[in-house]
Amino acid sequence: MADKIHVGRRKNAVARVYLRNGSGKFTINDQAVEKYFPMKEHRDNMLLPFVATETAGKYDVFANVNGGGISGQSDAVRLGIARALEEINPEFRSSLKSEGLLKRDPRMVERKKYGQKKARKRFQFSKR
Repeated sequence: MADKIHVGRRKNAVARVYLRNGSGKFTINDQAVEKYFPMKEHRDNMLLPFVATETAGKYDVFANVNGGGISGQSDAVRLGIARALEEINPEFRSSLKSEGLLKRDPRMVERKKYGQKKARKRFQFSKR
């Protein structure tokens, strides 16, 4: 396949991305991208690195994704693609960086606290 694996992460999702010269075919977990990500927003989100570097349709993408939800997985694939494109051509770095595509989103789910319903939501307070 490809000689180098590029990892992208977001929330609890981890994506291992391989890029190969080709016609712009996406394969995620051995499925077509339309089947794996039925929502157009998630598919468009993954294409952002190609749009920023004007390389749409030049590379085939193979990705293995696990963990997290659909939104986190699409963001993880996006980061993996951006890192792969940067390694292929270091000149892409400035355009990817200006779009904020090389930065791993550090936001995680806040943990639930004891004595509360969720992380910040409290049980109903009764004065009497």
